[in-house]
Amino acid sequence: MNSGFHLFPEQASTTAQHLDHVTIYLLIVAAFFSTLIFAFIFYFAVKYRRRAEHERVWAEESHGAITLEIIWTVVPFLLMMVMFVWGANVFFEMSRPPDDAMNIYVVGKQWMWKTQHLEGQREINELHVPLGRPVRLTMTSEDVIHSFYMPAFRVKFDVLPGRYTTAWFDPIKAGKYHLFCAEYCGTLHSAMIGWIYVMEPAEYERWLAGGPAGESLASGGEKLFQERGCANCHRSDKPGRCPNLAGVFGQPVQLTTGQTVKADEAYVRESILDPSAKIVAGYQNIMPSFQGLVTEEDLLQLIEYVKSLAKPPQQQQATPPATRAGRKQNR
Repeated sequence: MNSGFHLFPEQASTTAQHLDHVTIYLLIVAAFFSTLIFAFIFYFAVKYRRRAEHERVWAEESHGAITLEIIWTVVPFLLMMVMFVWGANVFFEMSRPPDDAMNIYVVGKQWMWKTQHLEGQREINELHVPLGRPVRLTMTSEDVIHSFYMPAFRVKFDVLPGRYTTAWFDPIKAGKYHLFCAEYCGTLHSAMIGWIYVMEPAEYERWLAGGPAGESLASGGEKLFQERGCANCHRSDKPGRCPNLAGVFGQPVQLTTGQTVKADEAYVRESILDPSAKIVAGYQNIMPSFQGLVTEEDLLQLIEYVKSLAKPPQQQQATPPATRAGRKQNR
């Protein structure tokens, strides 16, 4: 990282460049009109200051200036429209991770950041990513509200207990960058810091290969699925008491209420911890809650396992099953 004072943090992602350009535009507009307004205030304060009776200059009465009214209405409107369109474009860019983004899970806990790669590597207060490849972060908290803040990438999102927050960035410069918690989370909040390592692709592959051997998140989720007895009800070989999970992730799910929801990460998580919240059409509410029986890391592994379950070929042309991701019967 460069040393010395900088008006903005170092730009290490495509989003950082775009966001800084919008910020500079806002600062220029604000500075220009603030200076102009204060200049006019000073000018009129001097021109129309209190004077002696014999020094007063009586101006002609004016009933309006259409040209002036149009100017100070149209010009601010156009400037605000530029702010809106430009800012909205950057916002949508930050809100939509690319389909080919690398997925990494982040769990905040007093007072550390735990990151998990799909290949199985786990890190604490560190995150290694390859240069030039978009990175999608799925984040949650085990206890209180945290905030995942990477200044060089202009990424700052609150990490909340009980729900998933998604963020992404595309690193464009190799190096070592700061990671902070930007939300007060307890007595050791200031110590909840870490580092982001952006590595050349070949170097990143060596890092992956040199890390501790471990099973992937999907493999760990499959093991938990079997250990918790989930396969007893979520059968893939024949109809079971709970829906078949093959190919369910990312698909619409029909509920007993007539509503349709998408089977995403939040849906799978809720299905495991609060299975009675949304019941799939055609099935009874027989699954027990696993609240307190699985950790946030366990939930992430189960989600990746559900993602890995491809729909069997013979079901490709069948009507999409009304599935309930994560519904399990613990025996």
